[in-house]
Amino acid sequence: MGPAAVGDAAPTPMMAQFLEIKERHADCLLFYRMGDFYELFFNDAVEASAALGITLTKRGKHLGADIPMAGVPVVSSDDYLQKLIGLGFRVAVCEQVEDPAEAKKRGAKSVVRRDVVRLVTPGTITEETLLEPGRPNYLMCLSRIGGAAGAYAIAWTDLSTGLFRIAQTSADQLAADVLAMEPSEVVVADTLATDEALGPLVQRLGRRLRVEPAVLFDGATAEERLCRFFGVSTLDGFGTFGRAELSAGAALLAYLARTQLKAHPPLSPPRRVEAGSYLRIDPATRASLELTRTVAGKRQGSLLATIDRCLTGAGSRLLGARLALPLTDPAGISERQDSVAVLAEEGTLRRRLRECLRGLPDIERALSRLGLDRGGPRDLGALAEGLERAGAIARELAGADLGHELAEALAALEARPQALAVSLTDTLADDLPLQRRDGGFVRAGADPDLDETRALRDHSRRVVAELQARYAGETGIRSLKVKHNNVLGYFVEVPEAQGPAMLAGDGFHHRQTLASAMRFSTPELADLEARITEAGSKALAIELALFSGLRDAVLAEIDAIRAVSDALAVIDVSAGLAELAVAADWVRPVVDGSLAFFIECGRHPVVEAALKGGGQSFVANDCDLSPPQGVSGKAGGAGAIWLITGPNMGGKSTFLRQNALIAVLAQIGAFVPATKAHIGVVDRLFSRVGASDDLAEGRSTFMVEMVETAAILNQATERTLVVLDEIGRGTSTYDGLSIAFAAVEHLHEVNRARALFATHFHEMTALAGRLKRLRNATVRVKEWEGEVIFLHEVTSGVADRSYGVQVARLAGLPPAVVERARQILSELERSGQGEKRTAFLDDLPLFSQAARAPAAPPPSPALDALAALDPDALTPREALEALYRLKGLVATKP
Repeated sequence: MGPAAVGDAAPTPMMAQFLEIKERHADCLLFYRMGDFYELFFNDAVEASAALGITLTKRGKHLGADIPMAGVPVVSSDDYLQKLIGLGFRVAVCEQVEDPAEAKKRGAKSVVRRDVVRLVTPGTITEETLLEPGRPNYLMCLSRIGGAAGAYAIAWTDLSTGLFRIAQTSADQLAADVLAMEPSEVVVADTLATDEALGPLVQRLGRRLRVEPAVLFDGATAEERLCRFFGVSTLDGFGTFGRAELSAGAALLAYLARTQLKAHPPLSPPRRVEAGSYLRIDPATRASLELTRTVAGKRQGSLLATIDRCLTGAGSRLLGARLALPLTDPAGISERQDSVAVLAEEGTLRRRLRECLRGLPDIERALSRLGLDRGGPRDLGALAEGLERAGAIARELAGADLGHELAEALAALEARPQALAVSLTDTLADDLPLQRRDGGFVRAGADPDLDETRALRDHSRRVVAELQARYAGETGIRSLKVKHNNVLGYFVEVPEAQGPAMLAGDGFHHRQTLASAMRFSTPELADLEARITEAGSKALAIELALFSGLRDAVLAEIDAIRAVSDALAVIDVSAGLAELAVAADWVRPVVDGSLAFFIECGRHPVVEAALKGGGQSFVANDCDLSPPQGVSGKAGGAGAIWLITGPNMGGKSTFLRQNALIAVLAQIGAFVPATKAHIGVVDRLFSRVGASDDLAEGRSTFMVEMVETAAILNQATERTLVVLDEIGRGTSTYDGLSIAFAAVEHLHEVNRARALFATHFHEMTALAGRLKRLRNATVRVKEWEGEVIFLHEVTSGVADRSYGVQVARLAGLPPAVVERARQILSELERSGQGEKRTAFLDDLPLFSQAARAPAAPPPSPALDALAALDPDALTPREALEALYRLKGLVATKP
């Protein structure tokens, strides 16, 4: 039963309040504060009970039916929120916004005022307990101006850090750009969410998609709204933005205003991500290469997990951001490499820096929580410690020969607000509570008024001990205790057997009888409680005022603190990559504007790390896709294609992936697993390795393969790196061979891309004699006494067998099946089918010839006659006759 089903029957005042608030937030689970619990009612309770595994009970009736109810304790609500947000729910947190004493003044049955103080959505959480330290939590808005053929843009922010980015995109690149950032929540206009062209992306986003009214994306007012939020008269200082970009950015701010209510998020000014400034990697390639998550969806085993040696959350987030958008500017890449090189060479400096970084608080997220007024004393403490550590790191870097990037980081550290750091350290206690309302976070001696109030409070507590001793002496009851609770206040408690004596005495007023004790109050205890309560309230008020002052001081230095946080993240990433380079023996690659792609003794970073963990070594291999020497004409100047054949389990797929990963590592500014590397900047990376279907979209394995292959052949350029494995294997032999044959020709003649193409169609190796930039390579194996030994070495040449039967035996197929397969294979090989299947290649024209314009038609008699005419020598009559002759010649053309 839903709360909307309200008939004529009047609900209780409390339920009426719940229904009124719920109506305003119908799309959220309503956490309704009641004492120490957040309660949920009606369908909210049913859904939350199923999602959280908590008890579903009932409370009263509504319209004659029981009201379902479930609840979670306030103190552990973050754990429940985390699970709900992970499942895609939105939660409206409804708090008591009035003191119960004030409510009683309006009448005994008056309900305490409550209101929603924030909406918790997957993309807007900031609590430390709800976030992964090393992973950003992006909220993204997608906008389009001008219909299906119009301009697209995306804007994204991490509310927990204040990052704000805007980028232009296109219809064919939209899914890749959105999914590259792995957003937790994507907001689109209701008019766009139903667009058929966006259907696949909408389906892929699933519960991460949030549909909002189109008015949020109003392009006419977008620039004005952005200016108003950042308090500027023009956005020129932030960059030049198109209409779609402004629309996406303004919609993002509008959505934040809806979810954060009165809080003003402390976002950084928007920074435009320029098109072409980063390596484009489509979703299929990201999944195939397992850049940030494995195929199983786990971080462990991904490239990011393998290279992440960062010691801070901010460093891990920066490394992830760089992996999402590798650079295409050789100068920018070189600056990052310089930072890694300095710290790789200076081992002592690197170790000292990493020791300073170890355990560093996440000042970036602490700052954001304080800006949203959700921060506590520990957030201030995090800033104090972070600024102190920043000073220590600056002293370590001072005097070192640093590259441009590290020099800029040092400058930011030296410009840290030192006076603020001193103020925080002098004011805050060593042991800080989580919530400011708990008090006790100001250091003794920091504020004279607070010290005086605390002394009065502490003196009153000593009086309690003195009263207990006096009462025990007067009554002769040694077990008498003075205790306190929130109901009775201070009271005297004695064993039940001593109660009658207390009742007969003077000055003790009976308050409560328990099974084993009796409780009494006295005028002195009542007076003492009033004084202690007053002193405690006054002390807390002073502490809260000091907290507010410190928070204001922090926000006044927000830009400088953010610069410090960014600098620490850069240092952490550089030191982590340097540590990895030294430990794993990686080298600095040459990255330039050429079309070179030369890797000497390259290794797969993830596989090598796994093998090392098991005490094994990785077999390194070379790869050279640079433009071949001596190839001239149209075929020259472009990168090479390697056609790789070899057995199953030989390591072809590993070889393909490792070279793609080396390109990615090089363009994020890291060192690479090789002994030498020279890579011309790659503009797009495509990897089609492995097979999978997409049943949700009605696509078979072969259809998925063809869709991904089509994207490659339609978009690859000379600067693109293409990695293709087993194209055409999902259909019949001749269909598959034909498709693979044509795809390689297209890559060579049209795309002219650097490419690795692995296949079991051995017939294709004949292309090396016809395509000038194509080279054959194979994975070596050795046969020994009927066994196949995989050497995992890639060399020039071709394979004549795939050893599929041997691999099948290794996989555990029944011996009878393996033996029968051997027999059939022998018969097929003796039949000579292989020769028949390759004979046709000699008769086929090359792709370039097949695609050439049709030959000129034979000479036309009409055109010949026209060419023989001299217009200046013809009379009007002769000209007319000539025209009729020409018409006759055209009419009689076969």
